[in-house]
Formats: sequence, C-alpha cells, structure tokens
Amino acid sequence: MKIASIALLVAASSLLTFAQSKTAPAAQDWRTPAEISDYRTTPRYAETFAYIRRIAQAAPKQVRLETFGKTGEGRDLVAVIVSKDGVFDPATLHKQNRPIMLIQNAIHAGEMDGKDACMALMRDILITKQKAALIDRAVLVIIPIYNADGHERFGPYNRINQNGPEQMGWRTTARNFNLNRDYMKADASETRAFLDLINKWVPDFFVDDHVTDGADYQFVITYSIASGPDVNPALARWIDGSLKPYVKQSVEAAGHLIAPYIWLRDETDPSKGFGTGQDTPRFSTGHMILRNRPGYLVEMHMLKDYKTRVTGNYEVLRALLEVINRDADKLVQINREADENTIAVGKTCGTPRVDGTGEQRGDNRCLVPLKLQPTGKAEPFLYKGYKFTREKSDISGDTWVRYTNEPYEAIIPRQSELTVTQAAYTPRAYIIPAQWTPVIDVLRAHGLELLSTTKPYEAEVQTYRCERPTWGQQPFEGHHLATWKTPNPCKLVREKMSFAANSVVVPMDQRAAKVAIHLLEPEGPDSLLQWGFFDTIFEQKEYGEGYVLERLARDMIAKDPGLRAEFEQKLATDKEFAASPSERLNWFYKRSPWWDTTLGLYPVARLATLEGVPIK
Repeated sequence: MKIASIALLVAASSLLTFAQSKTAPAAQDWRTPAEISDYRTTPRYAETFAYIRRIAQAAPKQVRLETFGKTGEGRDLVAVIVSKDGVFDPATLHKQNRPIMLIQNAIHAGEMDGKDACMALMRDILITKQKAALIDRAVLVIIPIYNADGHERFGPYNRINQNGPEQMGWRTTARNFNLNRDYMKADASETRAFLDLINKWVPDFFVDDHVTDGADYQFVITYSIASGPDVNPALARWIDGSLKPYVKQSVEAAGHLIAPYIWLRDETDPSKGFGTGQDTPRFSTGHMILRNRPGYLVEMHMLKDYKTRVTGNYEVLRALLEVINRDADKLVQINREADENTIAVGKTCGTPRVDGTGEQRGDNRCLVPLKLQPTGKAEPFLYKGYKFTREKSDISGDTWVRYTNEPYEAIIPRQSELTVTQAAYTPRAYIIPAQWTPVIDVLRAHGLELLSTTKPYEAEVQTYRCERPTWGQQPFEGHHLATWKTPNPCKLVREKMSFAANSVVVPMDQRAAKVAIHLLEPEGPDSLLQWGFFDTIFEQKEYGEGYVLERLARDMIAKDPGLRAEFEQKLATDKEFAASPSERLNWFYKRSPWWDTTLGLYPVARLATLEGVPIK
C-alpha cells in the first residue's frame, strides 16, 4: 500500500515537473561566452552579436542596435545603445542633459578585452540589474567590435606578447590599415563610418579599450587621458580633480592595480623614468581633444591572464560610469561651454598680425595648439614592477631584459607637464580651391560645415610658402609622410590668389573647428600636407636644359654683380650645393622670370572675413 502510494506520488511529481518545464522554464544562463569558457576563449563576430541580441530581446525598451556602416569586406558595423527609459534620440538626450558615453572596442581586434567586459556590463545593467544605476543619467553607445574584418582574421598566433585567450583577431583591417592612426586622414571605410557615428551622437565622454605591449609590471591597467594645455581648462580640472582620483580609488578597491600609461624612457632601465607626450589627433584620444571631449584610453596589461584583464576592464568602465552619473550636469555643462567658446572664437577671430620672423601675433584666445613637448618637469611616481636582469644577447647583439616573477617597488620620476611649442591663429574661414577634391572629401567625411563659392573669387589672402620636404622611404599607413629639416618650414605670406566657382569655404564658427585647423594648418602634426595630400605643389614641372641655363646664368651675373657675390658665397658655404651641377644651374633658374612662382605655394588660404566672398 505504502509502496504504491509512493509510486503514484513520484509519477505525479514527474508529471508536474514536466508541465512546469513546458510553462515555466528554468532561469536562462546569462553568462557571457567568455565566462562560459572560463575565459579561455573570446566569441567570434556572430556569437558576440547573438549574445547581445539576446540581451536586446530581454530588454527591448532599453536597448537598440544600430548599423552605422560597413567594413571593407562588407560586415555590418554595429553600435549598441543602452538607455534607461528608451530615449534613443541624441538631440533629445542632449536637451535632457544626459551624458552620452561612447565605448569603442576591438579597434585593434586582437585586443578584445573591452568587448567581453562590455557584454558582462550590459548583462549586469539590463538583466541582473546589479549595475542598473550606471544608466540612471548616462546613456551608453557601445561599439562591441570596431575592426570587424580584423576580428574575423582569427587565430592563435596573432598577438605574440599577449597571454590569452586561445585565439583572437588581428590588429589591422582587411586593407591593413591601423584604424588608430586614421582618425584625421580617414582613409578607411570604418573610420568614415565612425566619424558619421560621432557626429550623430556627439558623445560627452569617449573610451577606447586596448591591450598594451611594453614592459612587464604589476599594474593590471594603465590609462591615458589628456589634461594638458591643449585641453579646455575646465575639463582638465574635472579630469585631474574628480575623474582620475575616483577611478583609481574605486578600481583598486575592486582588486586591480591601475596607473597612468607606462612609457619608459629606456625600455631596459625603468630607473631612468617615464616620459610623456602629446596625444596627436591621428589617435582616438588626440582626436577627441579637437572635438572638446575627454578621451580615455584603457590599456590592459598583455601578460595578465585573460580573466584578470576582462574583469579589470569591466571595473574601469564601471568606475568611469559612476563618475559620469555623479557629475552628469557638470560634465555636460563643461562640454557645452567648450563648444560655445569654439564657435564664438570662430566668429570673432580673423587673420593675425605677422612679425618680422613670420610669427603670428594676436589675441591668445584665438590660438589653437598644434604641437606640444614635455617641459622636463617630473613628479615622483611609485612604480610597482618586477625584478629583471640585463645581459648581452648572443642572438640580437643587444641588451636582453629577462623579467622574474619577483615584485619590487621604486620611486621613479615621471614627466608630468607639456607646453605648447607651436600654435595656429584661428582664421575666420579657410578657402580651398575646387580642384582639390581629395582634401575636400576628407573635410566632408569629418562632418564639417562646408560652404561653396557661387562664382570665381580673386583676392589678396594669407597663405603659406613651404620649403620642399623629404618623404619617408617606407610607407606609413598607406602614405609617405612629409618631413622637414627645419622646425618651421612654412612661412605665412600674403598672395593674390584666384579660386574657381564651387571652391569650398570652411567657416570656423562651428563646433569641430579645431579639426579643420589641424587638417589645414600645414605644420599640424597630422595635417593633410604632412600626410601627402598636397605633394604635387612641390613638384617642379618645367626645367631648363643645361646649355640654356649656362647662358642664362652668365647673362644674369653680367647684369647684376651683387648676384655674382651671392652665388659665390653660396658656393663657399654650402658643400652639397657646390657639388651639384643641377642645383647650381637651378639656383639661377629660380631667380629668373621663367620660374614657377606657385612651387611650394600652399593652395589653401586663410580668410580674415567672409565679407565679399561669394558663398552659399
């Protein structure tokens, strides 16, 4: 009797369990793919977005996926927007003073720690709700995989310096572009899509997740965020006084050592100290400076295991979001005022006075920093490294550094200050001749406001005459960079110039004016002149035959004794010149009426006013 009753009970229980399994399934497993593998692996492109779509389906009112472009091989570039109340319109969010944080992952697609950290972060905000407060004010725009083609060049041998996962993506795109050198010249389709995205969202804070190479040390995370003289002072004060102290305290409380980016002045000897330098705008963080926004570079340490790196990256993002939510109103106001100031400067500045040395003089508010250098000032820094030995290598013939697992600490000087060594005075506008279409195309890709001339325009304007550069023998990111021996190879001049109808005018009373200035000022570190977009202005197209120039030179000397003395002085003081028959003859050709006066003349002009310029 009892046995039968038990059997019936078991059967009934089984039926009930079966019925429950049909109507109320067990809680879903929300572990990320990396977590499921205990961080041995990272998911491929399809698996990554399958997980993210699961989150979007579970929280449809708070998540939206947007395709913002295509890679070279045709993959979708996808951004994930996370908003507490389902507001996904950038203009509305800006009106509501809600800070937008853009997180970019896998620009170097072998460095995918941020991707897996963001997947866990989205899960904890939207599914488990453990971190739901992180979007109380902030709105997230996450690029899980930026370099998607490189990400799918998957393999175990893509990052020789890196400790896991088992396989990973490749550093560059399918066209072998390093996207983190492309923010200004914008060669890659991915870059142009990113520029469209950033112009649409105008984020208040930008994060670029990476994995570093370099020395071995105890720090799990290093970071970089600019707060020097090229950064809005109010923003710099917030970064140094509020953001950095909170992130350090919070991340280290979570168990991860964090430090400013480790840049050893001597890779074989940390005691010589740490250097610093300018974030030039070819890089993401340098580009953000030109857009009046903070850009935070995360560098996870490559020799730490993958679990430590992903969880450390997670904690950095979590801490940053906590600060941004806490200081939402302040950050939004700082950014807004910086944009308003840039626009106001663009309306009020014009062409500066130029002294006898060619240096620009005028209102300091109108000066935009182009180049920065360390002042040499240093501060003590507690370096937490590993002991190592140095010995002469019989393989390389160089010093071989061999790290141990034994920790050590030392106070080491760290350069802490930059100064502006070159700046440009903001004009009222630039004008670019209509025929320079590759240049105009780059400006348009940056989302700059461009006006057009309605008819031909001729005027005396300010431009530059530039010395002939030398070009790198090896290509760099698809270009042969122009370099000069002299520090200031381009001199401001006034020239009468003609511009055809449909020439492009770039007014400076716009939010991204500093992007245009860095692209068009020839001595900017990432100007289009330096990247080779204007190389043809240095190409001499007409030449004189030697026997013709021999006669010309003698006629010129006979008519001008002072010219003979100048020539003889040049021969006596310039050995290279004296040894070159062609240069000696060309010296006279340059001083003759037959010389091409446009050689080395920069075709872009600076306008002091828009009055009288026929524009639409």
